[in-house]
Amino acid sequence: MLPVSAMLVLLVVSLLFLQFLKFQWIRRQFPPGPTPYPFFGNLLQMKFRIHHELLKNMAKIHGNVFTLWLSNVPVVVLQGFQAVKEGLTVHSEDVAGRPMCNGFHILTRGNGVMFSNGHLWKQQRRFGLATMRKLGVGKKDQEYRLQEEACHLVEYFRKTNGKPLDPSMPVVQAVSNVICSVIFGHRLSNDDENFHRLIESIDTITAFANSFSFFVHELFPWFANVFLTPLKKFKSSVNFVNGLLAKELESHKEKEKTDENQDFIDYYLDEIAKTKGEADSTYDEENLMQTIFDLFLAGTETTATTLRWALLYMVVYPDIQEKVQKELDAVLGCSHLICYEDRKKLPYTNAVIHEIQRYSNIVLIALPRQSVKDTQLLGFPVPKNTTILSNIDSVLSDPGKWETPDEFNPGHFLDKDGNFVNREAFLPFSIGHRVCMGELLARVELFIVFSTLLQAFTFTLPEGAKEVNTKFVFGSTMKPPPYQLCAIPR
Repeated sequence: MLPVSAMLVLLVVSLLFLQFLKFQWIRRQFPPGPTPYPFFGNLLQMKFRIHHELLKNMAKIHGNVFTLWLSNVPVVVLQGFQAVKEGLTVHSEDVAGRPMCNGFHILTRGNGVMFSNGHLWKQQRRFGLATMRKLGVGKKDQEYRLQEEACHLVEYFRKTNGKPLDPSMPVVQAVSNVICSVIFGHRLSNDDENFHRLIESIDTITAFANSFSFFVHELFPWFANVFLTPLKKFKSSVNFVNGLLAKELESHKEKEKTDENQDFIDYYLDEIAKTKGEADSTYDEENLMQTIFDLFLAGTETTATTLRWALLYMVVYPDIQEKVQKELDAVLGCSHLICYEDRKKLPYTNAVIHEIQRYSNIVLIALPRQSVKDTQLLGFPVPKNTTILSNIDSVLSDPGKWETPDEFNPGHFLDKDGNFVNREAFLPFSIGHRVCMGELLARVELFIVFSTLLQAFTFTLPEGAKEVNTKFVFGSTMKPPPYQLCAIPR
C-alpha cells in the first residue's frame, strides 16, 4: 500500500492532469493561443501582467485574434488596427459588456458608467453625454473653465522664473480642477490637503489595475485581503474618494437651488427628482456617486499623463516646439485667448498634439469588454461572457497604417500641403459602443492647455542636463519617468 504522502502527490498530479485535459477541451470553443497551464492559465508566461510587447510576440505566433487564460478565465485579444476595428464595430452590440472581477467590484459595485452593464449602463451613459453637452463641453462660450486652468498653470510656471521644476503636480492639479469645475461647479485650491489626497488616491487606484497585486487578488482574494499592502492602499483610496464625493453631494443638496443648473451634480439631482417612481429608472444617489467617481478616474489620469508627455517631447524635439510657436505667433499672436475652434487655423499645432497622443500611447490596452451573447470576432467563435482585450498600442503603432510608427512625426497628420488630416487608425479613445465618454473634453483640454503653454513659454532642459529618458513607466497608464524642465517666458 502506498504511503499517505505518495497518495497525496498522485492525487494532486491526477487533478492537475484532469484540469489540463479540461483546458484542452474548452479551448476548442475559442480562438487559438498559447497552451494554458493548470490553475494559472497563461499568467506564469505573462509574469502576472498584461504587457503590450508580450501580446505582440504572441500575435506573431497565434495570429491577430488569440486567446489567453487568466487562471481559468478566457480572454480574447485583438491585435492590430484591422482586428481591433472589426472586432469592436462589426458586432458592436455583442461586445458592449464589461466584465466584473474582484477589483472592479470593490471600485464600482457594478454602478456608474465605466463598469456597469445593460440597461443601467445605457441610461447612465446617455445621461452623461447629454449633460456634458448641456454644460457646454466643446462650445466656445463655455471654454472659460479650461482657459482659467490654463492661465493658472501659466502663472505657476511664470513664478519659477525659468528655474528647473518637475511639472507633474501642477499639470495634474490643473486637469483635476477642470473635472472639479464640470462636476462640482467650482475648482479646489491647490493648497487644499483634501485636493492633494484626492490626486494621490486616484493615482493609487489606477496604479493597482494591471499590477501583480491585482492578479494575485483575482486568484487568492482571501490571501490578498490579509497580506497585500497595495490592495489595502487601493481600498483606502477608494473609500477616501467616495467620502470626499459624498461631502460634495451633501453640500449640493443643502444649498439653495437656483433656477439654472450649474454643474453635473445639479443636473443629476434634477434627473433623480424627475424620474422618481419610474420602474425602469436607474437614477439614484449611488449611481450619481459612482458616475462622478468614474469621470474623475477617466478624466484626470489620462489627460494629465498626456500633457506630461507633451512637455517632455517639446524638450526632446526643440525644432518641433519652435515650429508650433511660429504658427501660434503668426496666426494668433502672443495675447490671444486660445479656444478649441482655433485648431482649424493651426494645422501643425493640431498635428503635433495628435502625434503626442499617438506616440505616447498612454493606455496600451483598452479597458476590457465582454461579449453579452454568443458571437463571432473576425470569423472566430466567442461564447457569451468572454472577456475581450484590445491592444491599442498595436493600432497606434501598426506599420501598415503609419509611415514611421516608431518615430515622433507630426507629419502623420499632415497632407503634402500642410493641411491637417485625420487618420482612421488614430484610436486613443478606443472605438465602438464603449468609446470614451470624455473624449471631447479631453481633446478640448489638450488643445487649449498645450497651445496656451507654448504660446507663453519655451521649454528647455535644465542647464547641464544632456540626456532625457523617454522610456515609459509601466502601469495602468504609461507615465513618463520623473523629469525636470525650465519654462522660459517668451
